[in-house]
Amino acid sequence: MRNKILRFAQNDNNSVKMMTEKLQGREIILEYQPVGNVMRVSAMDTATMTEVSIQAPLNAGEIVFKKNVLAKLEYVLRKDGVIT
Repeated sequence: MRNKILRFAQNDNNSVKMMTEKLQGREIILEYQPVGNVMRVSAMDTATMTEVSIQAPLNAGEIVFKKNVLAKLEYVLRKDGVIT
């Protein structure tokens, strides 16, 4: 499997369900990189160039990957005072 980079804005109807309200309207780049039995997922907020990463079991599925990495990104942006 090759690396996969997705770009989407929060107001994209397919993405809205999994993203939190705090990230509404922000452009986030997601990168998926399998490493053995683990998927390494990175999310970067393009406005602030803030990047976070998580690792999850490969069989957890894309919805779990997105939910967890976006929750971590929201936490970091809130901690840095970018969002309230």
